[in-house]
Amino acid sequence: MKELYQFSNLLLKEKTEKTSIQLFRYFFVGGAAFLIDFSSLYILTDFFGIYYLSSAAIAFIMGLLTNYILSISWVFNKRTYDNIISEFTLFTILAIIGLTLNEVLLWEFTNNLNIYYLYSKVLATGIIFFFNFFIRKIILFQ
Repeated sequence: MKELYQFSNLLLKEKTEKTSIQLFRYFFVGGAAFLIDFSSLYILTDFFGIYYLSSAAIAFIMGLLTNYILSISWVFNKRTYDNIISEFTLFTILAIIGLTLNEVLLWEFTNNLNIYYLYSKVLATGIIFFFNFFIRKIILFQ
């Protein structure tokens, strides 16, 4: 029982530089950001009638803020930049690259492959999840 407690502490609470634990945590951070992003996309598109690509951009930004706050508070304990403004600026630049990939994949899956836009979002998110984790770990949280 003590080992299980220590393991859960390491997995969920203690600061760590182990990529495997960070990736595990980032899975939940990404999940929370995805829920914000996905639900915002759905609400903005289906309830407010906003074009799905515009909704996707707004929703992506809402997910980005969620991801940033949880990433710096729980996933990555080492930060490359001491200045939070510089760090967030670079985080945002990386997010814009992610947003561009998101929009391209969403458009490709929806318009060219005729996949329902919410299913397209799930597919795009799966691809972007790994891109975001590794690019942020390498550039921002070494």
